[in-house]
Amino acid sequence: MKKHIPNTITCCNLISGCVATVFALFGIPEMALLFIILGAVFDFFDGMTARVLGVSSPIGKELDSLADDVTFGVAPASILFWFLGIIDYPSFLEGWRNVIPFLAYIIAAFSALRLAKFNLDTRQTTSFIGLPTPANALFWGSLIVGLGTQMMFWAYSLPLLLIGIMVSSWLLIAEIPMFALKFKHWGIKGNEIKYGFVIFSAIALIGGIAYGIVKENIHICYLPFSIIILAYIAVSIATQKK
Repeated sequence: MKKHIPNTITCCNLISGCVATVFALFGIPEMALLFIILGAVFDFFDGMTARVLGVSSPIGKELDSLADDVTFGVAPASILFWFLGIIDYPSFLEGWRNVIPFLAYIIAAFSALRLAKFNLDTRQTTSFIGLPTPANALFWGSLIVGLGTQMMFWAYSLPLLLIGIMVSSWLLIAEIPMFALKFKHWGIKGNEIKYGFVIFSAIALIGGIAYGIVKENIHICYLPFSIIILAYIAVSIATQKK
């Protein structure tokens, strides 16, 4: 019985991604983001459960990648697909409104490439090479939920989003070392970056929630997640070993 527990949790991740995709396509990005986050929780516990129970298997590894591509690739891409269909377009691109949104699914394709690469890359045991798919999904979901109302009418939203899609897709497979919040010990020495990032993240989240409450705008509360992911990328690049 216990050998089926990790795969069951992985399937919960997959179902969360499917539900998130449906909410995204129906134009409810807030719920889509919540199910992406729920999928991330399941993704965290399936691997942990497999290690604790000692029931890791090749099937579980493949199933995990499939679930991750749906939850952290297709679902955020669907949020962008919906959003690219409703924002303002320059007049000369208005005729392409029914085509351009499909570019969002480049993220799903590169997420699949990143996950396949991760499965074969033995270097990624204590850190990552390239942007993890959950981080990429969280960035896009929180950005659209947090700033979508304002971005909808910005004249430069379309080019920024298209550039962002290309850059984030490249980051998924880029040979850029990125730290993981995995601790070999709990001492400060050697963990300065990790502890500093955790503290920054906590401050950003608390500040974002407080600001959202003051402004009576719950959507703003999600925006710090995007800021945290951008900080994660910046710190990872800045602290690369030469």
